[in-house]
Amino acid sequence: MNTELIEKSPTEREIKIEIEPEAVREVYNKVSQKYAKAANIPGFRKGFAPLDVVRLRFRDEINNEVLQELLPKKINEAVQEHNQMPLSEPHVHLEDQQNLKLNGSQPVSVSVHFEVMPEIPTPEYKGIDVTRRVRPVEDSHIEDIIEERRQSHAALIPVEDRKSEEGDTVIVDLEGTFADQPEAEPIRAEDLEIPLGDETIEKSFSENLVGVEEDEEKEFTVSYPPDAEATPLAGKTVNWKAKVKSVGKVEVPELNDEWAQTLDDENVNTVNDLRKSLREDMEKFAEADANARLRVEAIGKLIDKYEDFKIPNALIDIQARNLLQNFAQDLANRGVDLNQVGEDFVRAAYEQMRGQAERDVRGAMLLEKIAELENVEVSKEEVDEEIEKLAEYYRVSSEEIRQSLAQQQNGEEGIANNLRTRKAIEAIITHAEIKDGEWIDENAALETQEETQESTIASTEEVETNSAESAEQPAEEKKPKAKKAKSEAKSSE
Repeated sequence: MNTELIEKSPTEREIKIEIEPEAVREVYNKVSQKYAKAANIPGFRKGFAPLDVVRLRFRDEINNEVLQELLPKKINEAVQEHNQMPLSEPHVHLEDQQNLKLNGSQPVSVSVHFEVMPEIPTPEYKGIDVTRRVRPVEDSHIEDIIEERRQSHAALIPVEDRKSEEGDTVIVDLEGTFADQPEAEPIRAEDLEIPLGDETIEKSFSENLVGVEEDEEKEFTVSYPPDAEATPLAGKTVNWKAKVKSVGKVEVPELNDEWAQTLDDENVNTVNDLRKSLREDMEKFAEADANARLRVEAIGKLIDKYEDFKIPNALIDIQARNLLQNFAQDLANRGVDLNQVGEDFVRAAYEQMRGQAERDVRGAMLLEKIAELENVEVSKEEVDEEIEKLAEYYRVSSEEIRQSLAQQQNGEEGIANNLRTRKAIEAIITHAEIKDGEWIDENAALETQEETQESTIASTEEVETNSAESAEQPAEEKKPKAKKAKSEAKSSE
Protein backbone atom coordinates (compact mmCIF):
# COMPACT_ATOMS: atom_id res chain seq x y z
CA MET A 1 0.00 0.00 0.00
CA ASN A 2 1.36 3.39 -1.01
CA THR A 3 0.41 6.46 1.03
CA GLU A 4 1.17 10.17 0.89
CA LEU A 5 0.40 12.70 3.63
CA ILE A 6 -0.53 16.22 2.46
CA GLU A 7 -0.82 19.15 4.88
CA LYS A 8 -3.70 21.22 3.52
CA SER A 9 -3.68 23.72 6.42
CA PRO A 10 -2.58 23.84 10.07
CA THR A 11 -5.69 21.82 10.97
CA GLU A 12 -6.49 19.90 7.77
CA ARG A 13 -4.76 16.80 6.49
CA GLU A 14 -5.21 14.60 3.43
CA ILE A 15 -3.80 11.12 2.96
CA LYS A 16 -3.70 9.69 -0.55
CA ILE A 17 -3.85 5.90 -0.44
CA GLU A 18 -3.26 3.40 -3.24
CA ILE A 19 -4.30 -0.13 -2.32
CA GLU A 20 -2.47 -2.81 -4.33
CA PRO A 21 -4.57 -5.15 -6.54
CA GLU A 22 -3.52 -8.21 -4.53
CA ALA A 23 -5.09 -6.83 -1.34
CA VAL A 24 -8.28 -5.90 -3.23
CA ARG A 25 -8.47 -9.34 -4.88
CA GLU A 26 -8.09 -11.13 -1.54
CA VAL A 27 -11.08 -9.32 -0.04
CA TYR A 28 -13.09 -9.61 -3.28
CA ASN A 29 -12.64 -13.39 -3.40
CA LYS A 30 -13.49 -13.76 0.28
CA VAL A 31 -16.75 -11.79 -0.05
CA SER A 32 -17.67 -13.55 -3.30
CA GLN A 33 -17.28 -16.97 -1.68
CA LYS A 34 -19.50 -15.89 1.20
CA TYR A 35 -22.27 -14.88 -1.19
CA ALA A 36 -21.83 -18.05 -3.28
CA LYS A 37 -22.41 -20.30 -0.26
CA ALA A 38 -25.68 -18.59 0.66
CA ALA A 39 -27.01 -17.66 -2.79
CA ASN A 40 -30.39 -18.94 -4.00
CA ILE A 41 -30.30 -18.60 -7.80
CA PRO A 42 -32.97 -20.16 -10.02
CA GLY A 43 -31.67 -23.24 -11.86
CA PHE A 44 -29.00 -24.04 -9.28
CA ARG A 45 -29.00 -25.72 -5.92
CA LYS A 46 -28.31 -23.40 -2.99
CA GLY A 47 -24.59 -22.85 -2.72
CA PHE A 48 -23.75 -24.54 -6.04
CA ALA A 49 -24.18 -21.67 -8.50
CA PRO A 50 -21.03 -20.81 -10.53
CA LEU A 51 -18.97 -18.06 -8.90
CA ASP A 52 -19.13 -15.85 -11.98
CA VAL A 53 -22.93 -16.07 -11.95
CA VAL A 54 -23.00 -15.13 -8.27
CA ARG A 55 -20.71 -12.18 -8.86
CA LEU A 56 -22.88 -10.97 -11.71
CA ARG A 57 -26.14 -11.45 -9.81
CA PHE A 58 -24.91 -9.75 -6.60
CA ARG A 59 -22.41 -7.32 -8.13
CA ASP A 60 -23.50 -4.19 -6.22
CA GLU A 61 -23.86 -5.99 -2.90
CA ILE A 62 -20.43 -7.62 -3.24
CA ASN A 63 -18.74 -4.36 -4.24
CA ASN A 64 -20.28 -2.49 -1.28
CA GLU A 65 -19.16 -5.15 1.17
CA VAL A 66 -15.66 -5.21 -0.30
CA LEU A 67 -15.35 -1.47 0.31
CA GLN A 68 -16.80 -1.75 3.82
CA GLU A 69 -14.26 -4.41 4.74
CA LEU A 70 -11.27 -3.06 2.85
CA LEU A 71 -11.29 0.71 3.38
CA PRO A 72 -11.57 1.12 7.19
CA LYS A 73 -8.64 -1.21 7.78
CA LYS A 74 -6.41 0.43 5.15
CA ILE A 75 -7.37 3.96 6.24
CA ASN A 76 -6.55 3.13 9.85
CA GLU A 77 -3.17 1.70 8.80
CA ALA A 78 -2.39 4.86 6.80
CA VAL A 79 -3.36 7.15 9.66
CA GLN A 80 -1.15 5.22 12.09
CA GLU A 81 1.70 5.10 9.56
CA HIS A 82 1.81 8.91 9.50
CA ASN A 83 1.19 9.27 13.27
CA GLN A 84 -2.00 11.27 12.78
CA MET A 85 -4.81 11.75 15.30
CA PRO A 86 -8.05 12.72 13.51
CA LEU A 87 -10.47 14.79 15.59
CA SER A 88 -13.51 13.32 13.85
CA GLU A 89 -14.50 10.63 11.37
CA PRO A 90 -12.42 11.08 8.19
CA HIS A 91 -14.14 11.98 4.91
CA VAL A 92 -13.37 9.37 2.24
CA HIS A 93 -13.27 10.05 -1.50
CA LEU A 94 -12.81 7.23 -4.03
CA GLU A 95 -10.82 8.23 -7.08
CA ASP A 96 -12.40 7.60 -10.53
CA GLN A 97 -15.42 6.00 -8.88
CA GLN A 98 -17.34 5.56 -12.15
CA ASN A 99 -14.65 3.28 -13.61
CA LEU A 100 -13.76 1.61 -10.32
CA LYS A 101 -13.17 -2.16 -10.45
CA LEU A 102 -13.02 -4.11 -7.21
CA ASN A 103 -12.17 -7.56 -8.62
CA GLY A 104 -8.45 -7.10 -8.02
CA SER A 105 -7.57 -6.30 -11.62
CA GLN A 106 -6.37 -2.81 -10.67
CA PRO A 107 -5.38 -0.80 -7.59
CA VAL A 108 -7.92 1.22 -5.64
CA SER A 109 -7.07 4.88 -5.00
CA VAL A 110 -8.73 6.81 -2.22
CA SER A 111 -8.26 10.23 -0.60
CA VAL A 112 -8.93 10.68 3.11
CA HIS A 113 -9.59 14.14 4.59
CA PHE A 114 -9.67 14.91 8.32
CA GLU A 115 -8.88 17.55 10.91
CA VAL A 116 -6.14 17.45 13.53
CA MET A 117 -5.12 19.61 16.44
CA PRO A 118 -2.92 22.49 15.24
CA GLU A 119 0.38 23.47 16.73
CA ILE A 120 -0.64 25.77 19.56
CA PRO A 121 1.63 28.81 19.91
CA THR A 122 3.48 29.12 23.19
CA PRO A 123 1.47 31.86 24.89
CA GLU A 124 3.08 34.76 26.69
CA TYR A 125 0.75 34.61 29.67
CA LYS A 126 2.93 36.38 32.21
CA GLY A 127 2.43 40.08 32.81
CA ILE A 128 -1.13 40.47 31.47
CA ASP A 129 -2.58 43.81 32.62
CA VAL A 130 -5.91 43.42 34.41
CA THR A 131 -7.95 45.70 36.67
CA ARG A 132 -9.63 44.48 39.83
CA ARG A 133 -12.87 46.32 40.58
CA VAL A 134 -14.78 45.54 43.77
CA ARG A 135 -18.42 46.53 44.00
CA PRO A 136 -18.89 48.76 47.08
CA VAL A 137 -21.55 47.63 49.54
CA GLU A 138 -24.03 50.46 49.96
CA ASP A 139 -26.18 50.93 53.07
CA SER A 140 -29.22 51.29 50.82
CA HIS A 141 -28.61 47.87 49.34
CA ILE A 142 -28.49 46.31 52.80
CA GLU A 143 -31.74 48.04 53.72
CA ASP A 144 -33.34 46.74 50.52
CA ILE A 145 -32.45 43.17 51.44
CA ILE A 146 -33.76 43.65 54.98
CA GLU A 147 -37.02 44.96 53.53
CA GLU A 148 -37.24 41.93 51.26
CA ARG A 149 -36.81 39.67 54.29
CA ARG A 150 -39.52 41.52 56.13
CA GLN A 151 -41.83 41.15 53.15
CA SER A 152 -41.01 37.43 52.98
CA HIS A 153 -42.31 37.12 56.55
CA ALA A 154 -45.51 38.97 55.73
CA ALA A 155 -48.70 37.22 56.77
CA LEU A 156 -52.20 37.45 55.36
CA ILE A 157 -54.50 38.11 58.33
CA PRO A 158 -58.23 37.50 57.67
CA VAL A 159 -60.48 40.50 58.25
CA GLU A 160 -63.71 40.12 60.20
CA ASP A 161 -67.05 41.92 60.38
CA ARG A 162 -66.56 43.88 57.19
CA LYS A 163 -66.32 43.53 53.42
CA SER A 164 -63.20 43.94 51.34
CA GLU A 165 -61.66 47.37 50.91
CA GLU A 166 -58.90 48.81 48.76
CA GLY A 167 -55.60 47.70 50.27
CA ASP A 168 -56.96 44.28 51.24
CA THR A 169 -55.93 41.04 49.55
CA VAL A 170 -58.63 38.64 48.40
CA ILE A 171 -58.07 34.98 47.61
CA VAL A 172 -60.31 33.78 44.80
CA ASP A 173 -60.92 30.97 42.35
CA LEU A 174 -61.35 32.45 38.89
CA GLU A 175 -63.03 31.16 35.76
CA GLY A 176 -63.17 33.23 32.59
CA THR A 177 -64.93 32.64 29.29
CA PHE A 178 -64.40 34.61 26.10
CA ALA A 179 -67.49 36.61 25.15
CA ASP A 180 -67.01 35.98 21.43
CA GLN A 181 -65.90 32.34 21.90
CA PRO A 182 -68.09 30.83 24.63
CA GLU A 183 -67.23 27.32 23.45
CA ALA A 184 -63.47 27.88 23.94
CA GLU A 185 -61.64 26.33 26.88
CA PRO A 186 -62.25 28.53 29.97
CA ILE A 187 -59.43 30.31 31.78
CA ARG A 188 -59.10 28.91 35.30
CA ALA A 189 -57.00 29.89 38.30
CA GLU A 190 -57.32 28.63 41.86
CA ASP A 191 -56.24 30.25 45.13
CA LEU A 192 -55.24 33.43 43.34
CA GLU A 193 -54.17 36.26 45.65
CA ILE A 194 -55.23 39.68 44.37
CA PRO A 195 -54.08 42.83 46.22
CA LEU A 196 -56.90 45.30 45.65
CA GLY A 197 -55.83 48.69 44.33
CA ASP A 198 -52.32 47.55 43.50
CA GLU A 199 -51.00 49.31 40.39
CA THR A 200 -50.03 45.99 38.80
CA ILE A 201 -53.60 44.67 39.01
CA GLU A 202 -56.16 45.28 36.28
CA LYS A 203 -58.30 48.18 37.52
CA SER A 204 -61.54 46.34 36.71
CA PHE A 205 -60.55 43.53 39.07
CA SER A 206 -60.02 45.89 41.97
CA GLU A 207 -63.27 47.74 41.27
CA ASN A 208 -65.32 44.54 41.12
CA LEU A 209 -63.71 42.80 44.07
CA VAL A 210 -63.98 45.72 46.48
CA GLY A 211 -66.97 45.18 48.75
CA VAL A 212 -67.02 41.36 48.69
CA GLU A 213 -66.81 38.91 51.56
CA GLU A 214 -65.86 35.30 52.16
CA ASP A 215 -67.85 32.67 50.18
CA GLU A 216 -69.39 35.34 47.96
CA GLU A 217 -69.52 34.77 44.19
CA LYS A 218 -69.10 37.70 41.85
CA GLU A 219 -69.52 37.91 38.08
CA PHE A 220 -68.14 40.75 35.98
CA THR A 221 -66.90 41.45 32.47
CA VAL A 222 -63.56 42.93 31.45
CA SER A 223 -62.83 44.26 27.97
CA TYR A 224 -59.07 44.33 27.39
CA PRO A 225 -57.60 46.99 25.09
CA PRO A 226 -55.61 45.84 22.03
CA ASP A 227 -52.37 46.94 23.70
CA ALA A 228 -53.07 45.18 27.02
CA GLU A 229 -49.98 43.77 28.75
CA ALA A 230 -51.76 40.44 29.21
CA THR A 231 -50.95 39.58 25.59
CA PRO A 232 -53.22 36.52 25.16
CA LEU A 233 -56.19 38.64 26.32
CA ALA A 234 -55.37 41.78 24.32
CA GLY A 235 -58.45 42.98 22.46
CA LYS A 236 -60.60 40.28 24.09
CA THR A 237 -63.72 40.56 26.26
CA VAL A 238 -63.83 38.05 29.10
CA ASN A 239 -66.71 37.16 31.41
CA TRP A 240 -65.23 36.38 34.82
CA LYS A 241 -66.68 34.39 37.69
CA ALA A 242 -64.91 34.86 40.99
CA LYS A 243 -65.52 32.75 44.11
CA VAL A 244 -64.14 34.59 47.13
CA LYS A 245 -62.38 32.16 49.47
CA SER A 246 -61.08 34.71 51.97
CA VAL A 247 -60.48 38.41 52.56
CA GLY A 248 -57.40 39.51 54.43
CA LYS A 249 -54.85 42.19 55.04
CA VAL A 250 -51.14 41.70 54.56
CA GLU A 251 -49.22 42.51 57.73
CA VAL A 252 -45.46 42.95 57.56
CA PRO A 253 -43.50 42.44 60.81
CA GLU A 254 -41.98 45.53 62.40
CA LEU A 255 -38.28 46.11 61.94
CA ASN A 256 -37.10 45.45 65.49
CA ASP A 257 -34.82 43.15 67.48
CA GLU A 258 -37.69 40.79 68.28
CA TRP A 259 -38.23 40.11 64.58
CA ALA A 260 -34.46 39.78 63.96
CA GLN A 261 -34.33 36.99 66.55
CA THR A 262 -36.86 34.97 64.54
CA LEU A 263 -34.47 34.71 61.60
CA ASP A 264 -32.63 31.47 60.95
CA ASP A 265 -29.25 32.82 62.04
CA GLU A 266 -27.85 32.04 65.46
CA ASN A 267 -25.44 35.00 65.26
CA VAL A 268 -28.23 37.54 64.76
CA ASN A 269 -30.00 38.86 67.87
CA THR A 270 -30.57 42.47 66.90
CA VAL A 271 -31.27 44.47 63.75
CA ASN A 272 -27.73 45.82 63.95
CA ASP A 273 -26.43 42.25 64.06
CA LEU A 274 -28.44 41.56 60.91
CA ARG A 275 -27.00 44.61 59.15
CA LYS A 276 -23.48 43.58 60.13
CA SER A 277 -24.00 39.98 58.97
CA LEU A 278 -25.45 41.09 55.64
CA ARG A 279 -22.57 43.51 55.07
CA GLU A 280 -20.01 40.79 55.74
CA ASP A 281 -21.75 38.39 53.35
CA MET A 282 -22.08 41.02 50.64
CA GLU A 283 -18.46 42.11 50.98
CA LYS A 284 -17.35 38.47 50.64
CA PHE A 285 -19.52 38.12 47.56
CA ALA A 286 -18.13 41.37 46.13
CA GLU A 287 -14.58 40.08 46.62
CA ALA A 288 -15.40 36.74 44.97
CA ASP A 289 -17.22 38.51 42.14
CA ALA A 290 -14.25 40.83 41.56
CA ASN A 291 -11.85 37.87 41.44
CA ALA A 292 -14.11 36.05 38.98
CA ARG A 293 -14.27 39.12 36.74
CA LEU A 294 -10.49 39.41 36.96
CA ARG A 295 -10.10 35.86 35.62
CA VAL A 296 -12.58 36.49 32.80
CA GLU A 297 -10.73 39.67 31.80
CA ALA A 298 -7.34 37.93 31.83
CA ILE A 299 -8.53 35.00 29.74
CA GLY A 300 -10.28 37.36 27.32
CA LYS A 301 -7.08 39.35 26.80
CA LEU A 302 -5.12 36.14 26.27
CA ILE A 303 -7.60 34.96 23.63
CA ASP A 304 -7.55 38.33 21.88
CA LYS A 305 -3.76 38.21 21.80
CA TYR A 306 -3.73 34.82 20.04
CA GLU A 307 -6.78 35.08 17.79
CA ASP A 308 -4.92 34.21 14.58
CA PHE A 309 -4.05 30.52 14.95
CA LYS A 310 -6.55 28.25 13.22
CA ILE A 311 -9.10 26.26 15.21
CA PRO A 312 -10.45 22.90 13.96
CA ASN A 313 -14.04 23.21 12.73
CA ALA A 314 -14.88 19.87 14.35
CA LEU A 315 -14.23 21.30 17.84
CA ILE A 316 -16.07 24.54 17.05
CA ASP A 317 -19.10 22.57 15.84
CA ILE A 318 -19.18 20.46 19.01
CA GLN A 319 -19.03 23.49 21.28
CA ALA A 320 -21.57 25.40 19.16
CA ARG A 321 -23.99 22.50 19.49
CA ASN A 322 -23.45 22.47 23.24
CA LEU A 323 -24.19 26.19 23.45
CA LEU A 324 -27.25 25.77 21.24
CA GLN A 325 -28.51 22.93 23.43
CA ASN A 326 -28.09 25.08 26.55
CA PHE A 327 -29.90 27.93 24.79
CA ALA A 328 -32.78 25.62 23.84
CA GLN A 329 -33.01 24.38 27.43
CA ASP A 330 -33.15 27.95 28.67
CA LEU A 331 -35.96 28.74 26.22
CA ALA A 332 -37.85 25.64 27.37
CA ASN A 333 -37.45 26.70 31.00
CA ARG A 334 -38.96 30.05 30.06
CA GLY A 335 -42.01 28.30 28.67
CA VAL A 336 -41.14 28.54 24.97
CA ASP A 337 -42.58 25.71 22.86
CA LEU A 338 -39.51 24.51 20.96
CA ASN A 339 -41.73 22.78 18.40
CA GLN A 340 -42.91 26.23 17.30
CA VAL A 341 -39.40 27.59 16.80
CA GLY A 342 -38.66 28.00 13.07
CA GLU A 343 -35.66 26.48 11.32
CA ASP A 344 -34.41 29.93 10.28
CA PHE A 345 -34.29 30.99 13.93
CA VAL A 346 -32.39 27.83 14.92
CA ARG A 347 -29.95 28.29 12.03
CA ALA A 348 -29.34 31.93 12.91
CA ALA A 349 -28.87 31.04 16.60
CA TYR A 350 -26.38 28.33 15.67
CA GLU A 351 -24.34 30.67 13.48
CA GLN A 352 -24.26 33.19 16.31
CA MET A 353 -23.13 30.47 18.72
CA ARG A 354 -20.21 29.57 16.48
CA GLY A 355 -18.47 32.87 17.20
CA GLN A 356 -18.60 32.26 20.94
CA ALA A 357 -17.76 28.59 20.43
CA GLU A 358 -14.56 29.51 18.59
CA ARG A 359 -13.48 31.74 21.48
CA ASP A 360 -14.31 29.00 23.98
CA VAL A 361 -12.25 26.41 22.10
CA ARG A 362 -9.36 28.82 21.56
CA GLY A 363 -9.32 29.64 25.26
CA ALA A 364 -9.40 25.97 26.24
CA MET A 365 -6.48 25.18 23.93
CA LEU A 366 -4.39 28.06 25.27
CA LEU A 367 -5.13 27.07 28.87
CA GLU A 368 -4.09 23.49 28.15
CA LYS A 369 -0.82 24.79 26.72
CA ILE A 370 -0.26 26.88 29.84
CA ALA A 371 -0.97 23.83 32.01
CA GLU A 372 1.80 22.01 30.12
CA LEU A 373 4.22 24.91 30.57
CA GLU A 374 3.40 25.08 34.29
CA ASN A 375 3.72 21.29 34.68
CA VAL A 376 0.25 21.22 36.21
CA GLU A 377 -0.71 17.93 37.84
CA VAL A 378 -3.95 16.91 39.53
CA SER A 379 -3.77 14.30 42.27
CA LYS A 380 -6.39 11.69 43.13
CA GLU A 381 -6.80 13.41 46.50
CA GLU A 382 -7.73 16.65 44.75
CA VAL A 383 -10.33 14.86 42.63
CA ASP A 384 -11.75 13.20 45.77
CA GLU A 385 -11.93 16.56 47.51
CA GLU A 386 -13.78 18.09 44.55
CA ILE A 387 -16.27 15.21 44.59
CA GLU A 388 -16.87 15.84 48.29
CA LYS A 389 -17.57 19.51 47.54
CA LEU A 390 -20.04 18.52 44.83
CA ALA A 391 -21.75 16.13 47.22
CA GLU A 392 -22.05 18.86 49.83
CA TYR A 393 -23.39 21.34 47.27
CA TYR A 394 -26.04 18.96 45.94
CA ARG A 395 -26.73 17.53 49.41
CA VAL A 396 -26.11 13.96 48.38
CA SER A 397 -23.47 11.39 49.28
CA SER A 398 -20.10 11.32 47.55
CA GLU A 399 -20.92 7.79 46.39
CA GLU A 400 -23.99 9.09 44.55
CA ILE A 401 -21.78 11.66 42.81
CA ARG A 402 -19.34 8.92 41.79
CA GLN A 403 -22.16 6.77 40.44
CA SER A 404 -23.42 9.72 38.41
CA LEU A 405 -19.92 10.40 37.06
CA ALA A 406 -19.52 6.74 36.10
CA GLN A 407 -22.48 7.09 33.74
CA GLN A 408 -20.97 10.10 32.00
CA GLN A 409 -18.51 9.98 29.12
CA ASN A 410 -15.60 11.71 30.89
CA GLY A 411 -16.55 10.87 34.47
CA GLU A 412 -13.90 11.59 37.07
CA GLU A 413 -11.46 12.42 34.27
CA GLY A 414 -13.68 15.42 33.53
CA ILE A 415 -13.30 16.54 37.17
CA ALA A 416 -9.53 16.27 36.83
CA ASN A 417 -9.56 18.25 33.58
CA ASN A 418 -11.61 21.01 35.22
CA LEU A 419 -9.14 21.21 38.09
CA ARG A 420 -6.27 21.32 35.61
CA THR A 421 -7.94 24.22 33.80
CA ARG A 422 -8.46 26.08 37.09
CA LYS A 423 -4.79 25.72 37.94
CA ALA A 424 -3.82 27.08 34.54
CA ILE A 425 -6.08 30.11 35.11
CA GLU A 426 -4.55 30.65 38.54
CA ALA A 427 -1.10 30.59 36.93
CA ILE A 428 -2.19 33.44 34.65
CA ILE A 429 -3.50 35.45 37.61
CA THR A 430 -0.39 34.73 39.70
CA HIS A 431 1.80 36.25 36.98
CA ALA A 432 -0.61 39.04 35.98
CA GLU A 433 -0.06 42.77 36.51
CA ILE A 434 -3.08 43.52 38.69
CA LYS A 435 -4.15 47.03 39.59
CA ASP A 436 -7.14 48.14 41.63
CA GLY A 437 -9.67 50.31 39.88
CA GLU A 438 -12.86 52.15 40.69
CA TRP A 439 -16.07 50.16 40.47
CA ILE A 440 -18.02 50.70 37.25
CA ASP A 441 -21.75 50.23 37.59
CA GLU A 442 -22.57 48.50 34.32
CA ASN A 443 -26.30 48.96 34.89
CA ALA A 444 -25.93 52.71 35.29
CA ALA A 445 -23.63 52.87 32.25
CA LEU A 446 -26.20 51.00 30.18
CA GLU A 447 -29.03 53.28 31.32
CA THR A 448 -26.98 56.36 30.41
CA GLN A 449 -26.22 54.88 27.00
CA GLU A 450 -29.90 54.11 26.38
CA GLU A 451 -30.95 57.63 27.40
CA THR A 452 -28.43 59.09 24.97
CA GLN A 453 -29.64 56.83 22.20
CA GLU A 454 -33.28 57.69 22.86
CA SER A 455 -32.55 61.39 22.51
CA THR A 456 -30.69 60.73 19.28
CA ILE A 457 -33.62 58.80 17.78
CA ALA A 458 -35.64 62.03 17.66
CA SER A 459 -33.27 63.52 15.09
CA THR A 460 -32.21 60.45 13.15
CA GLU A 461 -34.04 57.81 11.15
CA GLU A 462 -33.06 54.87 13.35
CA VAL A 463 -30.57 53.97 16.04
CA GLU A 464 -29.84 50.35 16.76
CA THR A 465 -29.12 49.73 20.43
CA ASN A 466 -26.95 46.94 21.73
CA SER A 467 -27.76 45.21 24.99
CA ALA A 468 -24.99 44.46 27.47
CA GLU A 469 -24.95 41.93 30.24
CA SER A 470 -25.43 43.50 33.65
CA ALA A 471 -23.12 42.77 36.55
CA GLU A 472 -23.94 39.76 38.63
CA GLN A 473 -26.07 40.59 41.67
CA PRO A 474 -26.13 38.80 45.02
CA ALA A 475 -28.89 36.23 45.31
CA GLU A 476 -32.15 37.98 46.21
CA GLU A 477 -34.42 36.83 48.99
CA LYS A 478 -37.79 35.36 48.06
CA LYS A 479 -40.65 37.77 47.69
CA PRO A 480 -43.61 37.36 50.06
CA LYS A 481 -46.52 35.36 48.77
CA ALA A 482 -48.75 38.40 48.76
CA LYS A 483 -46.35 40.21 46.43
CA LYS A 484 -45.98 37.22 44.16
CA ALA A 485 -49.72 37.20 43.64
CA LYS A 486 -49.50 40.47 41.69
CA SER A 487 -47.89 38.90 38.64
CA GLU A 488 -50.13 35.84 38.83
CA ALA A 489 -53.30 37.90 38.85
CA LYS A 490 -51.97 40.04 36.05
CA SER A 491 -51.18 37.03 33.83
CA SER A 492 -54.56 35.46 34.52
CA GLU A 493 -56.35 38.56 33.40
